[in-house]
Amino acid sequence: MANCTLLITGFEPFHQETINPSWEAVAALPETIGPWKLEKLRLPVVFGQAAELVLARAEEIHPDVILSVGQAGGRDAITPEVIAINLQNASIPDNAGNQPHHLPIHPEGHDGYFATVPVRRMVDAAQEKGIPCKLSYSAGTYVCNDVFYRLLYHHRESGVQVGFIHVPFLPQQAKVGQPSMALEEMVRGLD
Repeated sequence: MANCTLLITGFEPFHQETINPSWEAVAALPETIGPWKLEKLRLPVVFGQAAELVLARAEEIHPDVILSVGQAGGRDAITPEVIAINLQNASIPDNAGNQPHHLPIHPEGHDGYFATVPVRRMVDAAQEKGIPCKLSYSAGTYVCNDVFYRLLYHHRESGVQVGFIHVPFLPQQAKVGQPSMALEEMVRGLD
């Protein structure tokens, strides 16, 4: 592949955090990786609005692949997500104060959509480099899953590949006993 475009996103901090490792890692990536030109976008942690921003940017740049990256505190590895589910269920409000409970994202959509990026190959490639990485079968029901589902729904017949990757807390975020990962390792894993 030559001159491919990857739209890659990370999120702003949320829920009393002052940093979000997803955006820190995305921002630290190079502008190009092999034949891929990276277009980076920082997203608000707001149901609906975050996905709308990604879709609007995708309309402008026509990416080959869209990868969103989110924070999953408590995880000990980089975790590409296998599936997005058609459910909004927030245990905490988003950054605009929305806190949906048991609502479908798209009433006419399927219960779930599988990632269209090669998640297993991604995991294998990171593990070969010694980076903790494993598949995840739940992107949750918060804004990360909302973005992932909306992107998969929108691009289900477009040919644009869509994926979502969760990263652990940074060491400065983790409380005693919680797993974390250094920013440099996250960046290496995403690269």
